[in-house]
Amino acid sequence: MIVITAPTGQIGHQVLDTLVAEGRPVRVIARDPSRLAQGTRERVEVVPGSHNDPAVLAEAFAGADSLLWLVPPNPGAGDIHEHYLDFTRPAADAVKAQGVKRIVGITSLGRGYGRHAGLLSPAFAMDELIEGTGAHYRALAMPYFMENLLNQVQAIRTTGTFFLPNAADRPLATVATRDIAAAAAGLLLDETWTGQESVPVIGPDALSPEGMAQVLSEVLERPVCFQQVEDQAYRATMLQYGMTGAWAQGLVDMATAQNDGIYDAEHKSLAAPAPTGFRQWCEEVLKPAVLG
Repeated sequence: MIVITAPTGQIGHQVLDTLVAEGRPVRVIARDPSRLAQGTRERVEVVPGSHNDPAVLAEAFAGADSLLWLVPPNPGAGDIHEHYLDFTRPAADAVKAQGVKRIVGITSLGRGYGRHAGLLSPAFAMDELIEGTGAHYRALAMPYFMENLLNQVQAIRTTGTFFLPNAADRPLATVATRDIAAAAAGLLLDETWTGQESVPVIGPDALSPEGMAQVLSEVLERPVCFQQVEDQAYRATMLQYGMTGAWAQGLVDMATAQNDGIYDAEHKSLAAPAPTGFRQWCEEVLKPAVLG
């Protein structure tokens, strides 16, 4: 039995689709089961509730061999560190109690950075808790999600500009969520791996935000510019969107760490990149969204 957390999220739903297509027995924890596609609901076991609830976890992990572990974002969280640990502490207890053998976790690149990294740092604390269970663990380590740019479709469409707090000329490692999902599904389908390792999943590009703007201009056949936003202006904008001060500051501090090279060592030493390049993703995902 394979357990999937966050099965309707942008990574979880893609992993779930793959596992269902392979005919594997799957159990999902879903806060709102109605968000699952009807065809999927009919082919998986559904445990209603949140995966920070010990009772829900005990039910979901009973008899499970493998687990996909994701902590969902919560821009309303008052403490970003405790948000991650409030999910992971009961999960670690349930993993030990139920004897779950293998866990695939979604985390960040840069665990060896050694300094505060905003929203990335709690993911490293999550990894440590999971490793402490003694279960076999593969920490899929991610850079910046290409899909984050979908939040700026309106700005790209109407002003020809996208905005980040990242340095304009500094390469920013990226990845498409479909490549994360493919890596996760492959590990969940493989019952032979053991031990605990970090597995970087990074796209083949080394583009700066200015370089991304150039690719976007070529793909969309219209000028697209990048504008760097100062930290406090970025924080203020996030607060206007309803984020807590802690979450907004976590985004600012994450960008600071990215500008400081938190991804660099793993990016430079990567043996084999994930298949989806930024241009391909723009052609297949972003362009239809902008033009639609």
